[in-house]
Amino acid sequence: MTERMVDVADGVRLCVDVSGAGEMLVLVHGAGCSLVAWPDGLVDLLAQHHRVLRYDARDQGRSTTWPVGQPGYGMSDVVGDVLALLDDEGVDRAHVLGLSGGGLVGQLLALDHPARVATLTLVSSTPGSAGLPGMADELRAFFDGGTDEPDWDDRDAVVAYLTELERPFQRGGYDEALQRVIAQRTADRSNDLRAATTNPFLVDPGPSVRGRLGEIAVPTLVVHGDDDPLFPLAHGEALAREIPGAELLVILGTGHGVPPQRAWPVLADRVESLISASRYGDIGSM
Repeated sequence: MTERMVDVADGVRLCVDVSGAGEMLVLVHGAGCSLVAWPDGLVDLLAQHHRVLRYDARDQGRSTTWPVGQPGYGMSDVVGDVLALLDDEGVDRAHVLGLSGGGLVGQLLALDHPARVATLTLVSSTPGSAGLPGMADELRAFFDGGTDEPDWDDRDAVVAYLTELERPFQRGGYDEALQRVIAQRTADRSNDLRAATTNPFLVDPGPSVRGRLGEIAVPTLVVHGDDDPLFPLAHGEALAREIPGAELLVILGTGHGVPPQRAWPVLADRVESLISASRYGDIGSM
């Protein structure tokens, strides 16, 4: 991994890692996740055909942080950061893969900056919750009950906490060994883990874009687990239905988040198929 810092706004620097060669594919993770939450094995598969950019969003990893509970930025800034990273790379248009909250960033990029987006892949994302099933009862209980924060100065306790944090979300797709590696790397390279696990969830997502989904004109792939406890499958089905021409890939036995390792080849192949078909305007043949 080769990381570097990029100035994206006054006083704001983001940590970036780029690997592979070819057309740019930007990975936008959800709230509270740094670039190492994208497993290296998946990134390596995607980088066989593309130049893959993953980054620490604001308050994540080695990027600029704000005081806990006081994120000094909004969703427009988060979207603008992706554009600034593309400018830094000298890229006019990129393929965008957004996961969970990163899916909203991807939707906003495709809606408000369509000239900068070549294709859009939305993983574990949602068009908004209105009229769709809510989160599973056990996950709601998880949020309502909260979790006891670890001693942030105790690395072992932090790693154990971060490892277990993903279990109720990923369900059948949970890989404890992989999550422990990600947790260890997260603990070792984060400026402020309390800010990372708090501030992104306080950012106002802004007005719903659901009524605008029909305006998305870029080739789109929707990827969703059939057992997602945060955004049940109906959310992915709604995205695929309401975005013109969107394709839906359902991954069985999978919850919310990065698909499990067994599904990485399928995901990489479908993303490559989307991108290849987009070059020839042949999305229906995917």
